[in-house]
Amino acid sequence: MSNTLSQIQDVLEQRKSANPETSYTAQLLHKGEDKILKKVIEEAGEVLMASKDGGGEHLIYETADLWFHNMILLAHHGLRVEQVLEELTRRQGLSDLVEKSNRTEK
Repeated sequence: MSNTLSQIQDVLEQRKSANPETSYTAQLLHKGEDKILKKVIEEAGEVLMASKDGGGEHLIYETADLWFHNMILLAHHGLRVEQVLEELTRRQGLSDLVEKSNRTEK
């Protein structure tokens, strides 16, 4: 599973130097953070609506869109999905309350 995310991340990195006229991702990256953030917000709203509509395949589709646009945001900041996976791994086994407390103390 994480191999798929890594492969997508590699393509996103390549799109940073791609022609914005031939690549949707290159267009977003070229237009900058505000455009990317608008897409993340839009996709998050679509996830919420898919959930309210009963979930299922539509929720999976919209969640994939949200994850993809979050990955574009990470790429914009020079970050990789592997870093997010490492953070999730670090949190695994921690009490949610302990982990949240650790974040607020930083």
